Amino acid sequence: MHYSKSTQHGGGGQVVQLRLTKGSASFDNEIMNSKKTWLGALLFACALVVFTLTSPVLFARDRSEDAAASERYLQLFQYVFGFVRDNYVDEIEPSLLYKGAMKGMLEAIEDPYTSYIDTDSILGRNLQDTTTGAFGGVGLSITKPFVSSMEKPAYVEVAAPIEDTPGWKAGIEPGDLILEIDGTSTPEITMENVLDLLRGPVGTDVAVLLRRGKALEYTVTLTRALIEVPTVKYAMMENGIGYLRIIEFTPLTPGRVQEALDSFSKEGYTSLLIDLRNNPGGLITSVVDVADKFIDSGVIVSTQSRISYENREFLAKSGKSIVPAGFPIVVLINKGSASASEILAGALKDYHLGYLVGETTYGKGSVQQVIDLMNNDAMKMTMARYYTPSGANIDKQGIPPDHAVLIPELTEEEEKALSELLNTTIIADYVAGNKNLSHKVAASYARELKKKYPVELRLLTRLIMQEYYRTHITPLYDLEFDIQLKAAVEILLEGNLGALIKATSTVRELQETAEKTVAAATIGE
Repeated sequence: MHYSKSTQHGGGGQVVQLRLTKGSASFDNEIMNSKKTWLGALLFACALVVFTLTSPVLFARDRSEDAAASERYLQLFQYVFGFVRDNYVDEIEPSLLYKGAMKGMLEAIEDPYTSYIDTDSILGRNLQDTTTGAFGGVGLSITKPFVSSMEKPAYVEVAAPIEDTPGWKAGIEPGDLILEIDGTSTPEITMENVLDLLRGPVGTDVAVLLRRGKALEYTVTLTRALIEVPTVKYAMMENGIGYLRIIEFTPLTPGRVQEALDSFSKEGYTSLLIDLRNNPGGLITSVVDVADKFIDSGVIVSTQSRISYENREFLAKSGKSIVPAGFPIVVLINKGSASASEILAGALKDYHLGYLVGETTYGKGSVQQVIDLMNNDAMKMTMARYYTPSGANIDKQGIPPDHAVLIPELTEEEEKALSELLNTTIIADYVAGNKNLSHKVAASYARELKKKYPVELRLLTRLIMQEYYRTHITPLYDLEFDIQLKAAVEILLEGNLGALIKATSTVRELQETAEKTVAAATIGE
């Protein structure tokens, strides 16, 4: 899973005041020290001026203008580092200045995927936990803007809940905003603070205030659990459909996908449904290995950067594909499908091997690397952008579905009613008194709730079943309430998928069409 950091900066410069107080026994010493400090500051300022004026001459030889500027700023940084270290009122550890400079430098780029990672911090421990594949928390993949303002507070946004975790079982969805964590407002704190608040000992509770849509706000209490990074789940559905849910792309994912396909083959599957919804991504090598099982030859994904060695093409290996061309494949996507899951969806779409159903994906088309530093710390930095086989970069755009199935948006009246309902224990109390709850019974109770809380019946029934599955085994899929899954199955059963796929456009063709539409509209204005 990929995470972001944010620090709010105040405007204006800093004012340094030197105050002399007669009441001090060391008044004369303070005056002498003050004179020395001002003398040092004057010499330092002169050195900066001289250096700034002469640096073009010093560095212009055999160097570009950018290189000269870089050298100049490095020298300036060294002067400031040394001056602060030697002249600040209290003695300062050099490591403190180093960490502050690293954080500030990488945050100045304003890329939510580029950050400094102190291994002693919660962010550093999070990276280690993710690498080992298990950690304690609530199971939410989250992002956070860098800058917070009155017009646009930097709330934490849920990118995707991790399946079978407390957050997922509580019904938290991609796009939900976390306004508060245990009473702490999120806009004014850093991502590191957010992670520190969400994590804790297994079995302890954390309360989060959520906002969905414009007006629906409610608090949910999550019990922290051991979060194991999942990979793949699969099962045979009726009518010969193999259902393959890829939850995240880890080193284990290609092997698990192979197990699923082998199982489907033994059971004689006649079509495949790949569910990438809420898949936050993962390793590019992992998704390439998975795509190679479907694509016989050609580029799966390419990366482009201003650094030559980051310009790469990941090619399908001839003879490695195990799913024959033309095999009926539907791919489920939504706004929680990001990064590596978009690579797979884009590749299958561009080669006309799969039909996309659902919602436009998240739109993360960049590639990060974690670079170890000499002090047992690290930095995560965006090194390149990736492109689908047709040459499309989907960063901040996403991949639109071939067949859109949108989750119905709540009306203002429904948001208000649902907010009132979710801030009660009515559903929890009902479920606690019904140990063996069925969909039929839940639907019946939903009709009763609807009389007081005018919300769509399907949504009320789903909320009841979500509460039930907090303490019971969650089914792999639910055709009763999952309208996107239901639509995908119907498309597979119609029997004309080949013609539908053939008529689709590549990702790049869709982008070109959109660009032409915008250009035409601009001319029309």
